[in-house]
Order: sequence, then structure tokens, then C-alpha cells
Amino acid sequence: MKSARQLLQAKGRDIHSIAPDARVFDALKLMAEKNVGALVVIEGGRLAGIISERDYARKVILLSKSSHDIAVREIMTAKVITVQPGQTVEQCMALMTEKRIRHLPVTEGEKLVGVLSIGDLVKEVIADQEQTIKQLESYIHS
Repeated sequence: MKSARQLLQAKGRDIHSIAPDARVFDALKLMAEKNVGALVVIEGGRLAGIISERDYARKVILLSKSSHDIAVREIMTAKVITVQPGQTVEQCMALMTEKRIRHLPVTEGEKLVGVLSIGDLVKEVIADQEQTIKQLESYIHS
């Protein structure tokens, strides 16, 4: 099974980020433009948190607040769960399932090198299973 590093090499290392003092509205606008469900929050060149559509739904909409008035830092998740590039897709999936998260920043030491989504991981698992099925079919027919 592939590693987080290999998945990032295949999908690209684009990192969509926002500052903690930005308005939540601007974060939502950027998520829509980039067609992503979360942004990493970068402060002083370092990973400070992550903000997702779920954070918005639970911490702004349900509390009847305005996304124009609230800073990202007020609703972001500050304790970010990360993985190292060498961790396998299987390990990443297990962590995301256990922690009930959909986005997983990949860090090398203090450096953010990419972000994996649950969609990236599911796509890889399906591709791996399809390859296994093809190998088994080939073996059976030979």
C-alpha cells in the first residue's frame, strides 16, 4: 500500500491556507473557489489550525453568528491531527476513522508538506482493490 508521500506526489502538493485573523466568510469563499472542504490555518509560517465546512456549520450557523464578523481563529480546530509522509494509506484511513476527521495535514518535522482528504484515501484504496481483483482474475484464468 502507498504512503502519504506517494499520494501527495501523485495528487500534487497544493496547500490551500488562510491566516487566523481572516474573516470566516473569506475562508468559505476560498474553499468554494478551490473546491475544498477545509483550509489549513497558517500563522508565522507554521501550522496553527484547520478550518472546515463542519467547523462553520457547527460553530457559526448553529450559533446564529455571522461569518462576516468572526475571525477564523475563533472557530478553527487548533489541535490539528497530522501524519508523517512515511505513514501508509491504511494508517491514515484508520486515524481519520478513529478521530472522525476528513482532512489530514502531512508534516515533515515542523514543515507542512501537503494535505490528504478522505476522498484521496478512498480513491487510493479503491484503485488498490481493483488492482488486486485484476491480479486474482488473471491468476484464476491462467
